[in-house]
Amino acid sequence: MSDRVQIEITDGVADVRLDRPDKMNALDGAMFAAIAEAGETVANDPTIRAVVLSGAGRAFCSGLDFSSFQAMAGDGPRPSTDAPSAGDRPDGRITHLGQQVAHTWQEVPVPVIAAVHGVALGGGCQIALGADIRIIAPDARMSVLEIKWGLIPDMTGTWMLPRLVGLDVAKELTFTGRMVEGAEAVELGLATRVADDPYAAAHDLAREIAGKSPEAVRAAKRLLNASGTVPVAEQYAAERDEIGRLIGSPNQVEAVMAGFEKRDPSFT
Repeated sequence: MSDRVQIEITDGVADVRLDRPDKMNALDGAMFAAIAEAGETVANDPTIRAVVLSGAGRAFCSGLDFSSFQAMAGDGPRPSTDAPSAGDRPDGRITHLGQQVAHTWQEVPVPVIAAVHGVALGGGCQIALGADIRIIAPDARMSVLEIKWGLIPDMTGTWMLPRLVGLDVAKELTFTGRMVEGAEAVELGLATRVADDPYAAAHDLAREIAGKSPEAVRAAKRLLNASGTVPVAEQYAAERDEIGRLIGSPNQVEAVMAGFEKRDPSFT
């Protein structure tokens, strides 16, 4: 694992932290690669039941490294987040590397909770949008900042943003690049709720989720992620398939018994 992203696992909760604090966790080539690798690592660990995604230092993620913008404006080599292009990937992924650092959190089969403090700007905002839940500090600022640099949100933002805030609000935020602070971010749908200490609140929630039946939590994420992207009949059929696998399974029986016996469940 790269030293740009740290992962610690405790009692089924993976603490994934962007760790480039001197640059406010800005995104350069090494950071893109490290985040994508971290997502794949936690996705493939069956012991993980929830993930907290945060940034070290003063910010969640300040977006693309400023040196990349300097390269765009000058004659130097242009920054690339393609490795390789999506259509050429042997693993069949629909993303290139720049998109994967946001989309990877949707591929993680367990809930991912982003703890947002300081700023989440441009690419950093899109990485936060890739999480399932976002807990934000009251004074934290989020922005779809790309328009400031003559760009568009190209790290899955044009897909995730309208799903979360609605098409008209997504257009307003994208066309203006304006800053949105904690309470308004929740009001618009950019964030889930405000907390004075979003990191601690995210871990509290992650531990709560980790205490639920892992098969049920994973099934719920699969179904909710598919909602609105497949025909209704297909969604209903998927519900039937998932519930059929859950009913009578060892962890489902354990959940029922623990409830009746008024004790904490012990899931496998």
